[in-house]
Amino acid sequence: MANMANMANDEIEVMERIGEVIPPEKDYYQPPHATFFDVDELKSWSFYRALIAEFVATLLFLYIGVLTVIGYVSHRGEDVCGGVGFLGVAWAFGVMIFILVYCTAGISGGHINPAVTFGLFLARKVSLPRAVLYIVAQCLGATCGVALVKASQPTYYDDYGGGINAVSASYSRGTAYVAEIVGTFVLVYTVFSATDPKRNARDSHIPVLAPLPIGFAVFSVHLATIPITGTGINPARSFGAAVVYNKAKAWDEMGIFWFGPFIGATFAAIYHQFVLRGGAARAYGSIRNHTTSSSV
Repeated sequence: MANMANMANDEIEVMERIGEVIPPEKDYYQPPHATFFDVDELKSWSFYRALIAEFVATLLFLYIGVLTVIGYVSHRGEDVCGGVGFLGVAWAFGVMIFILVYCTAGISGGHINPAVTFGLFLARKVSLPRAVLYIVAQCLGATCGVALVKASQPTYYDDYGGGINAVSASYSRGTAYVAEIVGTFVLVYTVFSATDPKRNARDSHIPVLAPLPIGFAVFSVHLATIPITGTGINPARSFGAAVVYNKAKAWDEMGIFWFGPFIGATFAAIYHQFVLRGGAARAYGSIRNHTTSSSV
């Protein structure tokens, strides 16, 4: 047995000298990239079940969120103990995301946000048809959620601004763009990190807790950006509120609440996939090896 072990060690040393050592197997499973345009998934019931899950989750998210915003605005300037306050709005959005991601992650992935879907599409984790239809379902769900708020209490809804996103008079549009880009970067970066298969394999408790850091990311960003834009970081949230409120103020700055989050999601996807996960290094190594083999 000792001789066999020595022979094995000698063989490994020889392989190391000639550069043929086979790297150890990974302790995690890296899912393959999603097909860019997968027609077959359009024939699957699970695909439409995921769309329904995204629609309902975004509806509930906007219903609770906008109700909380209206309650906050209606008590602003009065007794601070009479309403949820600034902090309560941030908690409402953050906790709802935690709950809804936990409930829908196993069905649709729990995106509930076009910017998250867009970032995952750029990382090739969802196909183009799934990304487009998710965004449509999210926007429809958001609109229905806000419409439910208006139907249940129309006077409060109209009198207190409909929970729309708008740039505060104290800040410039440039500041609002930065707030939306950075805020969405924080959210989408957290989504990538919390759902990373490499981390999930090494920390068995991570899949269960993944919605928690995502919810806290939403909570933290709201604390920072409510005074600037009312916190968008979710184009469906801004779009749904604008459609139902449907006044000029709701549409004047809509570009900030779409382009800002999509830019932030793009930066987050690039940072996580190419910097942290070494995508750029692997691509460089592949090009270098191809060039070397071609020259030989």
